[in-house]
Amino acid sequence: MIHIVKPGETLSSISHDYRISLNRLHAANPGIGHLYAGQKIQIPGLPEPSSIPYTIQVSIGKKRLTLFQNGKLVKIFPIAVGKMLTRTPTGEFVIVNRQLNPGGPFGVMWMSLSKQGYGIHGTNDPSSIGKAVSHGCIRMYNRDVLKLAEMVPNGTKVMIIP
Repeated sequence: MIHIVKPGETLSSISHDYRISLNRLHAANPGIGHLYAGQKIQIPGLPEPSSIPYTIQVSIGKKRLTLFQNGKLVKIFPIAVGKMLTRTPTGEFVIVNRQLNPGGPFGVMWMSLSKQGYGIHGTNDPSSIGKAVSHGCIRMYNRDVLKLAEMVPNGTKVMIIP
């Protein structure tokens, strides 16, 4: 997939966001030097999001995750979002990897977003769904995150709006 460099990003921060090594990033972008905003760099191992029929839109204010397939509504899921001091980030991200049964507060599934430390995951506290209580991640009921993970591949675009 192609990543458009944002102001302040470095190769190191991009490698962390996409959970790939600097060596793999360098190998996919031979001769890459100083980064600048707007520069296009190749992220190895992920399909181009435009090639995936699914997109996800997260509304922080409405506390819902909406799944689309080829632009058509498939399903709306209730979610929990970040609290005031640890807000859910807004912007465009992709799912970069996933882990089944990560343990702890992450419930039965963790799907990493292309922003280090953030993801879509299940919960060990179902009463938190519908609230602003997380450390910035998007929490779902365990049954819902499993259903979502079954449908969407890595590389799926995730738009998070206020």
